[in-house]
Amino acid sequence: MKLAMKYIILYIHDVEQTMHFYRDILQLPVKMQVDTYVEFDTGMTTLSFNTRQSVRQEIGLEVAEEIATSSTFEIGFVVDDVVATIEQLRQQQVNIVKEPVVKPWGQTVAYIADPDGHFIEICSALA
Repeated sequence: MKLAMKYIILYIHDVEQTMHFYRDILQLPVKMQVDTYVEFDTGMTTLSFNTRQSVRQEIGLEVAEEIATSSTFEIGFVVDDVVATIEQLRQQQVNIVKEPVVKPWGQTVAYIADPDGHFIEICSALA
């Protein structure tokens, strides 16, 4: 069996707030939108979101309404300058979860959170 990661779907509460965050603040281009389902072009992997209500109604998956108190996964974006990116996001009042730090292996890593609390790693490329 050969699996290839093509997309990630986040279940969200507020389409406009989430759209503003990913499209306007993170500046990801919208690849497709059908009602509450939105896809962003991030390169090799598509990042998508859909409302919890739509997923329950359209697909029949039982997705909890409440926001989890702890995240069980993260998404990551590689940038040229982590510190500058975090400062740009801070100016837009994005929730900075962890300030930039240089890891022992030389990579600079920081964390932000989207409106639903999903962790997003902002990091430098591995050498």
